[in-house]
Amino acid sequence: MWDATYDDMRSIIDNARRRRQNSNTQNENLSILATARLSHKNKGRALTRPLSAHTMWDRVLKKASTMYTLTRTAAFLLAACGLAGISSSAAKTEISSPWWKQAVLYEIYPRSFQDSNGDGVGDLNGIRQRLGYLHDLGVDAIWIAPMYPSPQVDFGYDVSDYEAVDPQYGDLKDFDRLKQEAGKRHIRIVLDMVLNHTSDKHKWFIESASSRSNSKADWYVWNDGIPASTPGVTPLQKRFMHTGAHGDVVPPNNWESYFGGSAWEWVPARQQFYYHKFYKQQPDLNWRNPAVEKAIFDTMRFWLDRGVAGFRLDAVPTLFEDTQLRNDGERGGINAQGDPRVDDRFTANLPEVHDVLRRMRAMVASYPGDRVLIGETNLPNVVELDKWYGGAAHDELQLPMDMIVGFHRGPLEASFLRSSIKEVESQIHGSQPLLVFDNHDNPRSWDRVGQEPHRSQDAKQIAALLLTTRATPLMYYGEEIGMSTSTPTRVEDVKDPIGITGWPRQKGRDGERTPMQWDASPQAGFTTNSRPWLPVAKDFKGVSVASEASQPASLLNWYKDLIKLRRTLPALREGQESMLDTGSPNVLAYLRQVAGSKTCIVVAMNMANSPQTVTLDVPTIARHVHTLLMSEPSLTGATGLTQVTLPPYSTWVAEVSP
Repeated sequence: MWDATYDDMRSIIDNARRRRQNSNTQNENLSILATARLSHKNKGRALTRPLSAHTMWDRVLKKASTMYTLTRTAAFLLAACGLAGISSSAAKTEISSPWWKQAVLYEIYPRSFQDSNGDGVGDLNGIRQRLGYLHDLGVDAIWIAPMYPSPQVDFGYDVSDYEAVDPQYGDLKDFDRLKQEAGKRHIRIVLDMVLNHTSDKHKWFIESASSRSNSKADWYVWNDGIPASTPGVTPLQKRFMHTGAHGDVVPPNNWESYFGGSAWEWVPARQQFYYHKFYKQQPDLNWRNPAVEKAIFDTMRFWLDRGVAGFRLDAVPTLFEDTQLRNDGERGGINAQGDPRVDDRFTANLPEVHDVLRRMRAMVASYPGDRVLIGETNLPNVVELDKWYGGAAHDELQLPMDMIVGFHRGPLEASFLRSSIKEVESQIHGSQPLLVFDNHDNPRSWDRVGQEPHRSQDAKQIAALLLTTRATPLMYYGEEIGMSTSTPTRVEDVKDPIGITGWPRQKGRDGERTPMQWDASPQAGFTTNSRPWLPVAKDFKGVSVASEASQPASLLNWYKDLIKLRRTLPALREGQESMLDTGSPNVLAYLRQVAGSKTCIVVAMNMANSPQTVTLDVPTIARHVHTLLMSEPSLTGATGLTQVTLPPYSTWVAEVSP
């Protein structure tokens, strides 16, 4: 074993990274005695030779990082094999691919998961209290929505300090304790990184807005505007007219804020407008300025050095805007805020963002442990999605979100799902798909696609799609128990600003952010405060972790069973995927099989309101068919793949062997 401990190696890595960044590669040429001696038993060595400081620290970093990763991996696998009886061949499989390919990811909205101090708002210590639940569920990594200091205009997505924790959630010591306790349960932590904008209360913006000559004057997107008399000025632009040094001016174009009104806000101190894709309290950073990129990358390094497993990148397609400031295209009609509907052709998905992502991927890759970049990428098709992986180069995001499958409006349809899943399998150059059906910005999936009286069966089919297809699954807190969307019925009850400005056409996102429902106690076990930040859903006594844990057929136990199958069956973790019975309009069926294996897993879902009989042709001689999981008892005894009758809205998972 290496003499250096894990903490020693971690310290060496962090020190080497800092020294490498600070070294001057042109002027500093030193004879350096290697300060990091990683000695093998009886073979400690120290090397003195002339090297540039940057080169020396780069070598130390690479060697220490490699040794740290290998040592941690080997120790974990040896312990796992000894304690769980896992074979050495299984252990080899585990280290053959990055952890995030086989992981179950779980989004936590920190305000709503667990309150530990009775103030009615969830916090980091609350998450720590529930780590046992997450471990038992089978979660491998938690993505925590923004926990940074913030005025909370957009509930954390308006960041005023990237390198601290908002006091209502705790502090850095609480975060470190959470990470340590999560690590004991082999749960990684992924943080939300808001790249597109800051809060208007961030020190960067306060300085930038103070004048046109300060050191951060061009850290945001500023513009003088155009004369109000300019031909073609739209009524929306005229609504935001201001009197400047040269007369009346309006925003330079028709760009709109996602949350309503012009995307340009006037600052008298500069006599200029600044651009904001989202709320006016969220000014967009100027990513064309290299100093901005460096500053954001440094904040990411702050958390990577603290041991986070990676980042979910918020609104990442919106980092760049058209330098010519051309008008977005008009789509006709009026949106929920009463503004003309326009597209975002000049304010999203500009090609420059991919250069940033390649540099970001390289920076993150310099850290050990397969740190991951997850992208909020709401894209129109798989061809566009592939670009966010880096195409054939695989050098951008490891896991851009495929929101085409999961955020389809309307009932579950076998033909749509079959074609969409097949497209993402075949058109992303072998990259790993990331499926997601629920998040903090959209109504719960079964409320979007489910229909009574089969809503619970729809929820089980969504779970099966998430956990049995060839993709990394991303869950959202509460989906495993079937929490519903509890949309406010009165505008005075709305907390989400977009719901206030858009009422009644747009009622906001409060409904999908209500507190986690743990049990039947007051406030569903979320808080001891009688007034949580959002009201608990009215159905909490019947829809909770406690009530469903004791029901074998509950949605919670369905999720647990699927995750266990995924964890124990190589075919579901890493097997290839092939569609079966491709002509069926009502049944979605597919096969998962590891190359070279004669055993495969078959998944079949009937999405119709009547029984469907199917025959499933698989490449394996199906002498043995064993039902692993089924949503309807009648499928328990299914022993073949010929003339299998699937009850309405049922799901069947079976193992097939020769």
